[in-house]
Amino acid sequence: MESARRVARAGGAVVRRHRGDFLIVLFMSILMLLGLVVIYSISPALTARINAAGNTLDQNHFMYRQIAYLGVGILAFVAASLLPLGIWRRYQNKLLLAGLALCFVPILAAGTALAICTNGACRWINLGFVSLQPAEIVKFALLIFLAGFLAKRIQEGKLNSPNETLWPLAIVMGAISLVVIVLQKDLGTGIAIFGIAVTMLYVAGLSKKYFGMALLGIAVMGLLFTVTSPHRLERVATFFGGHAQDAADTGYHINQALIAVGSGGLTGKGLGRSIQAFGYLPEAANDSIFAIFAEKFGFLGTLAVLAIFAALFLRLLKVMDNAGTPYHKLLVAGVFGWIFTHTVVNVGAMLGIFPLTGITLPFLSFGGTSLLFIMGALGLALNASRYTVHNKPNSQDEGGGTNEDRRSRRGVGRTRYPGASRTTHP
Repeated sequence: MESARRVARAGGAVVRRHRGDFLIVLFMSILMLLGLVVIYSISPALTARINAAGNTLDQNHFMYRQIAYLGVGILAFVAASLLPLGIWRRYQNKLLLAGLALCFVPILAAGTALAICTNGACRWINLGFVSLQPAEIVKFALLIFLAGFLAKRIQEGKLNSPNETLWPLAIVMGAISLVVIVLQKDLGTGIAIFGIAVTMLYVAGLSKKYFGMALLGIAVMGLLFTVTSPHRLERVATFFGGHAQDAADTGYHINQALIAVGSGGLTGKGLGRSIQAFGYLPEAANDSIFAIFAEKFGFLGTLAVLAIFAALFLRLLKVMDNAGTPYHKLLVAGVFGWIFTHTVVNVGAMLGIFPLTGITLPFLSFGGTSLLFIMGALGLALNASRYTVHNKPNSQDEGGGTNEDRRSRRGVGRTRYPGASRTTHP
């Protein structure tokens, strides 16, 4: 068990365990409460549509479910924030293999009660009272795996080694892409996974040459996955003008989203005056929650919620900036990449900036597995925020130079503390 007074030293740097950055908790809580308020306001509209088919759900059904999901997510957040980070690192390979293995369950069980398939895509495991999306477990496991793998390569001085680092990473990401994007037909989750990986590689300090090659490879893979899938090609065609020409068919979703956003005006229609939630806007509680939020709270409301997201991102960058070890820094970088990718892609899709991808908006969307593991990932960031480096005033690094002042800024991709890479992490 980690001691609250544990101190590690390397190259004149001191890594101390202290109170975590609870502004992360504050911003997360505000976003969760805003999401719950919106779910509460549209729950009657959503249940009325379902009950019209002969069901008898309570009008607050979606709100009750969201409260339950938030409760489980909070437990995951607390557990991840308290469990020693070294334990996650110890089992990083097994976690990733287990996540990938679970992805095969709905595929192999297609046509049975165990699998939930939609439009030919089998992505969910039916547990009776709730469904589980294994791809979210893969995101969480990949975050931990990459942090441990890259931190080890940094310490060994092999980060830019093709044989030791780049090819193994290419194999891992290729296997994940095959399972998630090809077999499960889930490009949205694939985008989030590559968002995590790209952010961590950049922060790790991968050379510009290899980083550019990685981006080119991802772009080629994305193009290949798109052109070989008719429904993805249709979405791209819709994005490039189709929604204006066929508002009743392929362009229906984006048109209804834009109507919701535009009808909110400056200050919004108010909580009880949503129209789009009454069956007009698909996935109103999930992927389209931002459009519903804009309809209810208007431009000023959406500006406020985006400001809260921005504040959360800035706190994560600050934690990463002061991280005690490369492992901690990379963990927080991955969490940042995960939440940032989800937020940008979801909001961009609802505004017509990006094609629709089916990515949820963190903490606001009606949740399940996605909410659970995003909150768990943020718990890891809070855990890492307890360990920061404090340099002694005039301490010398191994190269004979003076460690830079703690108040100075740095490039995100550079190591701030020369000795930190050799500090034994908790």
